[in-house]
Amino acid sequence: MRLTQIYLLALIVILSACGKDSTDPPAPETMYFPSNTDTAWERKSMSSLGWNTGNVQALKDYLSQKHSKSFMILVNGRIVMEEYFNGHTVSDTWQWNSAGKTLVSTTTGIAQQEGLLNINTKASQYLGAGWTAAPLAKENLITVRHLLTMTSGLNDSNNLVIRPNLTYMADAGTRWSYHNVFQKLIDVVAATSGQTFDNYFNAKLKNKLGMDGFWNYGTIFTIYHSNTRSMARFGLMALNNGKWKEEQIINSSFLTEAVNTSQSINPSYGYLWWLNGKTGAMIPGGQTFYPGTLIPNAPADMYAAMGAEDQRIYVVPSKKMVIIRMGDASDPLNASFAVSGFDNELWGKLNTVIN
Repeated sequence: MRLTQIYLLALIVILSACGKDSTDPPAPETMYFPSNTDTAWERKSMSSLGWNTGNVQALKDYLSQKHSKSFMILVNGRIVMEEYFNGHTVSDTWQWNSAGKTLVSTTTGIAQQEGLLNINTKASQYLGAGWTAAPLAKENLITVRHLLTMTSGLNDSNNLVIRPNLTYMADAGTRWSYHNVFQKLIDVVAATSGQTFDNYFNAKLKNKLGMDGFWNYGTIFTIYHSNTRSMARFGLMALNNGKWKEEQIINSSFLTEAVNTSQSINPSYGYLWWLNGKTGAMIPGGQTFYPGTLIPNAPADMYAAMGAEDQRIYVVPSKKMVIIRMGDASDPLNASFAVSGFDNELWGKLNTVIN
């Protein structure tokens, strides 16, 4: 090779190495998933995110005053904040309350992707005729999708899900009403999978995410209990469109349906998920439509698992963020319903830190 060719090749190598401008923005951070087998979990500092660390103590004080037991923030899967209050610890379990509805929704979606059921099929095909006390013609209008969207049309005056209480109130799909009848989805999954709901849920969701926890089947309420990090694992899977590491746990098309408006009556409700940034919302316990977004202080693209006594999973795709709150009710006088004024107040405090 001639000397001039050698010089030319060397020059090309040098120019290639120097081609990246030092002012170019850094490459996007990769998504992190914690191990399923140990307690290690990567962390990221608030200062590296440019957050206002001077307001963190005020946020912690607020959370403690509002009877919180735990609070976590993940960004790109990494822990940015993890706090425990009032004697609660990282290993202690706590109830999800109605936030656990999203676990049932996801498990139902997994059963559909495995060909065990179709959410557009009438529920009586899986539960048997006469599972309600409604006239048969009205019962046959109720699909699995109606159970996922709180639009079964069944009487909502009694939360105890037994046949005599499941009387006709309106045609399926014409009335949105927050109701425990969603629990019949547990029976649908058990019937179609040929095993207990617990076994199917454990194999298809819980164990794949490395979650701990258990279902408590009470007389009225079916409630999941877990530690805070397990709640965060589920939120992280949702943030990643149903994917955990390299495995697609629930197909992204179902999850997309689940976290978008599912019917025309309550735009702030998906498949047992609550949705922010919509034109209005209905809330548990009534038929009033309230114009405006569900949580004005929160990002418009946020969706949430919400349970009584302010159990929360907030998922914010635009910020690659998952936020968990567990504890007693922030306001003991307003403890019964999934939606409360706590959300907007908390997000007001959060915004002083993360914005």
